[in-house]
Amino acid sequence: MDIAKRIRELRESVGENRTVFSKHTGIPVRTIEDWESGRRTPPEYIPRLIAYQLEYEKLAKKSKKG
Repeated sequence: MDIAKRIRELRESVGENRTVFSKHTGIPVRTIEDWESGRRTPPEYIPRLIAYQLEYEKLAKKSKKG
C-alpha cells in the first residue's frame, strides 16, 4: 500500500481532519498535507508509529472504561 494512502486512512480511521490529526500526533499540519498529497514521502516507519500510537490510545481508553 502506498504510504500517502496509509496515512490518510489512519487519519480518517479516527475521524479527524488534518488540523486535529496534526495536534493529536504532534506532526505539523503542513507535513501531513504534503505526505497525503504525495509532495513528500515520509520514512517507511512513520505510518507504523502512527498506527501504534492510535492503537495504544484505543486500548488505554478501553482499559479505563472497564
